[in-house]
Amino acid sequence: MKKVFTLALSLSMMFTAVACSSGTKTSAPTASSEPTKPTVATAAPTTASKEPVKLRIAWWGGQARNDYTNKVIELYQQKNPNVKIETEFAAFDDYWKKLAPQASANQLPDIIQMDISYLTQYGGKNQLVDLAPYTKNGLLDVTAVSPNALSGGEVGGKLVAMNLGVNALMTMMDSDAIKAAGITAPANNWTWDDFETIAAKAKAGGKMIGGFAFRHDVFFPYYLRTVDQKMYSADGTSLGFADDKPFIDYFKRYQKWYDAGYILPLDKEAQKKGTPEDDEMLMGNSISTNAWSNQYVATAGASKHPLEMHPLPGPNGNKGLFLKPSMYFSVTNSSKQKEEAVKFINFFVNDIEANKLIKGERGVPVSSKVKEALKPLLSLNETKVFEYVAWAEQNSSPMDPPNPVGAVEIEKLLRSASEQILYKKTTVEEAAVKFRKDANAILAKNKQ
Repeated sequence: MKKVFTLALSLSMMFTAVACSSGTKTSAPTASSEPTKPTVATAAPTTASKEPVKLRIAWWGGQARNDYTNKVIELYQQKNPNVKIETEFAAFDDYWKKLAPQASANQLPDIIQMDISYLTQYGGKNQLVDLAPYTKNGLLDVTAVSPNALSGGEVGGKLVAMNLGVNALMTMMDSDAIKAAGITAPANNWTWDDFETIAAKAKAGGKMIGGFAFRHDVFFPYYLRTVDQKMYSADGTSLGFADDKPFIDYFKRYQKWYDAGYILPLDKEAQKKGTPEDDEMLMGNSISTNAWSNQYVATAGASKHPLEMHPLPGPNGNKGLFLKPSMYFSVTNSSKQKEEAVKFINFFVNDIEANKLIKGERGVPVSSKVKEALKPLLSLNETKVFEYVAWAEQNSSPMDPPNPVGAVEIEKLLRSASEQILYKKTTVEEAAVKFRKDANAILAKNKQ
């Protein structure tokens, strides 16, 4: 728990910055109506019927994502000439503003790009198709996808979203800076005690640890997982950890590091914008920074020194670490072309030619076959990311269910508690009691 605080906070801000990606007409499969089984399950779906098919697809992202996604759609239409796809594209905030009225009118596109923050909202209202039957009949081929990568798309026991790519939490270290400080690069099974020793050595050399703010909504849940606890109860109506000890342990360690000057003061942290150039490590003031794995390429590209990737410290780091879906594709229940929509998602996930265009921009591909095919095309930094995520696949645990309604308010409570503790306006013990009371009051609203 010890080091989690500083690391937690450091990782925090960067995370937020990034975490801003023909056949027959049938209705959604139900328990009494299984989807039609295709004669062959292939990476690039074949069209059994020549009937005209029309699909609408919506996604968010930057111009580069828009450009290559359109190229993938063109490729799909070439291979399936009876299919015509209409596209809807917007920036992240505008995307959700457009989607909301479409959902209310039951006129959502056939396929929508889905974010983990909205998964419970849409999946819990039965607006998304359960894709599990399609994985069983082969229309959505997941034979090369790990169970951990799939589980992130589940809500209420249903697979309502197909993961398009995965990220994992990590610590980056400046190779030159740690050598200058007499620090040996840590092994993958390092602990918070190891991290604290490194922090002390860095401080003695005039450096900090962590390049950005510490987001407790990312790191406190990570810490809880390492001690066999959860942030939220299974039904989302209360906190998931039974007593205040994990909170107290976590924030006492965090407070200790803050008082020792291992991490950035709050007044300076408030000025951060979250860009790679704004990272204290890249500015030469810190030996490390924390982020999601897909952020490594941009950070390494902006760094003047070589960077190393490491998992977060433990003990039990394999319990805390998880594969985070960068984004998903979901099929909507309002679609009249559900099987055709599933075929396109299957193509996007499994087709090698298509993924040479995508090249992991939506996160490291979830298909092991696709990852292997892309390796020869990757830059050195891209290769490091792919290799780290491959390691994380074998050294992590299934991610927690999507956050319940009210989680955004609870994130604000955590941030407020942290500030109150650091400014010595309350004790950690007092903050723990208040946090539990306020958080449970928010979550109790989810009770039916």
